[in-house]
Amino acid sequence: MAVLERLRLDHAPALLAFERENRAYFAARVPDRGDAYFAEFDARHRELIEAQEAGELHFHVLVAEGGEIVGRVNLVDVDAAAGSAELGYRLAEKATGRGLATLGVREVCRLAVAEYGLSRLTALVTLGNDASSAVLARAGFGAVGGVTLDDGELGIAYELDLALAC
Repeated sequence: MAVLERLRLDHAPALLAFERENRAYFAARVPDRGDAYFAEFDARHRELIEAQEAGELHFHVLVAEGGEIVGRVNLVDVDAAAGSAELGYRLAEKATGRGLATLGVREVCRLAVAEYGLSRLTALVTLGNDASSAVLARAGFGAVGGVTLDDGELGIAYELDLALAC
C-alpha cells in the first residue's frame, strides 16, 4: 500500500526517479514534460515548494514502503477566493490497477476541504483515458462537458462540489 504525503523538499530524489522511470509510460498518455523538466528538476522542485507554501498549489505524493514514490496527486490553479482548484494525478505504471489513484484522489479531496478551505475541484481527462475517468467517477466527480486541452487534444471536464461529496 502507499501513504499520501504533502510534497516536501526531501522528496526530490524519489520524485525525480519516479518521473524518469515512468517518462515513456506517461508520454503515451499525456504530453511529455520535455528534457528541460529533468535538467532543471531541482530548481523547479524548490519553486514548487515555495508556491505551495504561498498557497498557490498543493502537491502530494503517494509513498510506498521503503520511500519509493508511486504516484502524484496535485491541486493547481488554486483560487482561494473562489474556493476552487484543478486536480491532476499520475501513477507509476507498476502501481496501476490497485486502487491507489482512487485512494490518493479521495484523500486529496478530503484535504481540500479540511486543510485548504476549498469547495470545488475540477479535472480534465483526455478522451479515451477510461482509467482516469473511472477514478474521477469513483471519487464523486461528474462530467460537465467536452474541452480542448492545451495540447489540442480533445478531453472531458469533470467537476466535484466538495460540500456535497464530503
